[in-house]
Order: sequence, then structure tokens, then C-alpha cells
Amino acid sequence: MNQETAVIRNFSVLLSPTPRGARLARLLAVEQLRQWGLPLHPVEHIVAELAVNAATHGRVPGRDFRLTLYVVGDTVRIEVTDTRGDRLPHTELPAPDAESGRGLVLVDALADRWGVAPGPRPRKTVWAEIDLSPSSGNPGFGDVGDLS
Repeated sequence: MNQETAVIRNFSVLLSPTPRGARLARLLAVEQLRQWGLPLHPVEHIVAELAVNAATHGRVPGRDFRLTLYVVGDTVRIEVTDTRGDRLPHTELPAPDAESGRGLVLVDALADRWGVAPGPRPRKTVWAEIDLSPSSGNPGFGDVGDLS
């Protein structure tokens, strides 16, 4: 896709840092992807993991987190911004019997790239990118008509 024909799409919403807000982030992302005619996998799963992390580890009472989706050219970018810039995420394999702690391991496995951008204080943004091109190796992204 060349620069002249590239369409930039974006969606952004503030959500409460609660389990309900995290579920709503996933549901809203799924609906937006459907409206854009893009496949849900793996973006839906990445949004779910990052939103749960924001609601769990980035929670500050009275401060919402922001979900932003961008599609620029052949890339979907997911950003989740919270107000706990002092708590930076890191991947770490949990104990085999642990009931949580696998979120960023999943994001690392599903995303083509991911990282953390600081600020402005006290915020941080955890982001992940998915390449839409068929050569990216992401199942389902070669056929944009597949909405499963």
C-alpha cells in the first residue's frame, strides 16, 4: 500500500480501571474491528490482556485508562494508557500452578512488536502492533474478509 492510498483509522475511549472496564475494552475493540472489516484474532486477545493489566496493575482510583486502536497502512496498533507510570510491565514466566501472570507472555507471543512508552507523568502506554500483510505470519490476517 503506498502512502497516497493509505487510510488511517483510529478509535479511542476512556474506561474505568475495573474488571468491567477491561471487558468493555475487549467488546468495543471487537466491534470496531468488525466495522473496519478486519479479523479479530489476535487483536482481540491482545486488547483483553492489556486492558486487564491496566485495570489490575495500573489502577488508581478515580483515574480511567485509555484504549486506542490505530490502523495505518498494513499495521494495527493497540495502545493502553494508564496512570501508573511508576509500574512498568515486564514479561516473566509464572509458576506452573499460578492462576495469573501470563498476560504479557501472551502479548509477546501474539504481537509482532510491543513495548512501553513513558509519560507524560504519571502515565505510561503499553502498545502492541500486528502486521496485516499476508507475509507477517499471523493466521487470518492474509484474508481481511475473515471475521472469525
